[in-house]
Amino acid sequence: MTIIEYSSNRAREVTDLFFMSVHAIDSSIYSEEQKIAWAPSPIDYLFWEKRLELKRPYLLLINNQLAGFIELESDGHIDCAYVSPTFQRKGVATRLLKHVINEAKNQKLERLYVEASIVAKPLFERFGFVLDKENRIIRNETVLNNYSMHMKLKH
Repeated sequence: MTIIEYSSNRAREVTDLFFMSVHAIDSSIYSEEQKIAWAPSPIDYLFWEKRLELKRPYLLLINNQLAGFIELESDGHIDCAYVSPTFQRKGVATRLLKHVINEAKNQKLERLYVEASIVAKPLFERFGFVLDKENRIIRNETVLNNYSMHMKLKH
């Protein structure tokens, strides 16, 4: 496993991973309607290209294949954290989150915070993030639930 910084030649690959990862979530957790609202089709590659250029996520590669990505904003916000369905349950999300925590400490950030999906919430809890509140997001007239969580960093 190798973690690299984002480069624009991987924009389409990152976007496809996001889309596939959302649509691979079990429908008993998020319905098909919710997954379509979260990651609509057709994919807006131009939107994602611009977004990724701003967010500059960390990419985790396994044998030069994109396995996952995570974003860390300058204020400690983790905006996206996604793992390819091919590489789930192989420690990818754990490795990405450890990397972001170390980066945040190096940047002398006081805390990290995230709006975690139902699927991601247990990972963040294992790392010591605490629940602030449950959110109901409306996207394309569809309600999505997630959780505001934070973690204070010790230096």
